[in-house]
Amino acid sequence: MTTGRLPDHEQRLLNEMERALRRDRRLDRRMRTGRLRRRPDLSRVAHYRPHVLTVGLLLAVASTLMVTGIVTSRPAVIWAFAAVWPLALFAVFRLLCRWSEP
Repeated sequence: MTTGRLPDHEQRLLNEMERALRRDRRLDRRMRTGRLRRRPDLSRVAHYRPHVLTVGLLLAVASTLMVTGIVTSRPAVIWAFAAVWPLALFAVFRLLCRWSEP
C-alpha cells in the first residue's frame, strides 16, 4: 500500500461514505453505547426485582438438578446445579428484601 494521496474519485467516494455514516443516527447511538466498560454495571443487579413465580421456578429447577445429581452422579448435572443454585439463592434474597421493605 502506498502512503500517498488517494486519487480524486476514490477520495470523493470516501467522503460520501463518511457523510452517510455521520448521518446514520442508529449507528452513532450504537457506537456511543457499545463501548466496553471497565467495571460491570452493578446498579442493574441491585434493582433486580424477581417475581414469586420466577423464584419458585428457579428453586424447583435447582431442587430437581440436585436430586438428579445425587442419584446419577453425572458431572453435567452437577455443574448445571452449580450454575442454577447461586441464581436461585440470589433471587430468593432479592425477593425477601422486597417483601421486607416498608
